[in-house]
Amino acid sequence: MPAAACCLWHLGSSQVVEMNIRTGRVVRTIGGLSQVHGVLVVPALHRVYATATGANAVVPIDEDTGRVLGRTATGIYPDGLAYDPANGTIWTTNESGGSETIIDATTGALRGTVRLGGDAGNVAYDPVSGHMLVDVQSLNQLAVIDPATRSVIRRVPLPGCEDDHGLALDSSARLAFVACDINSALLTVDMKTWRVTGTAVVGVEPDVVAFDSGAGRLYVAAESGWVTVLQLHGYRLRVTYSSYLANDAHVVTVDPATGRSYFPVLSASGGHPAVLVCEIT
Repeated sequence: MPAAACCLWHLGSSQVVEMNIRTGRVVRTIGGLSQVHGVLVVPALHRVYATATGANAVVPIDEDTGRVLGRTATGIYPDGLAYDPANGTIWTTNESGGSETIIDATTGALRGTVRLGGDAGNVAYDPVSGHMLVDVQSLNQLAVIDPATRSVIRRVPLPGCEDDHGLALDSSARLAFVACDINSALLTVDMKTWRVTGTAVVGVEPDVVAFDSGAGRLYVAAESGWVTVLQLHGYRLRVTYSSYLANDAHVVTVDPATGRSYFPVLSASGGHPAVLVCEIT
């Protein structure tokens, strides 16, 4: 996919939509992805991966042509995705299945499953440790997984969090940011001590979290349509912006080159699906 393109998903229509962020025009629409939830672009592989939640599958897509390359069965209700470049694998969070499905990023072959012991939230790869981090939302824990053994090596309690779902990392600063969707909290976790070092209030039912490492800025998109922006100062976050954006603006991605953030919504002006583009100054 060109650097000026991004992928967005339309859950209700089971589609992935590719958009040119320079022109604002749709490049192509890829259908047949039942209740698509998560989308992950891996530029190094020229691949896009999508979770077809309605089919309990992860679907690799050729980013240059939009061609579906296959389907790999997952656990129940696949949602979030992460790429482990060291092992060449895609990790898929099975929310109600309480597990991670691991597939070969090139072939799509199943490489393993990790049971979490509770409902799963989002997953992220930490390039410093080489470990995977995943929210275990029904236990209010952050699980640390060693990809070499495919086992949970640490469970981090999250006091002050109810139902941790969203997750983003600042690996260089050794910080994890966890969004708790029941009590609308955003926790900062020190990955050196594995302790919660900060808590902030965000929009009701926070979902997707995105971190702009260059600007030190964290975006939290909530099911309620509220967007909260927090600025990292040292090792602490401070809320700099919080406002209602649009119904269902619960997904966010950030272009680190421009600092612009993108929010796909089901209904914008005219009642049509759209992408809202925001720029923090």
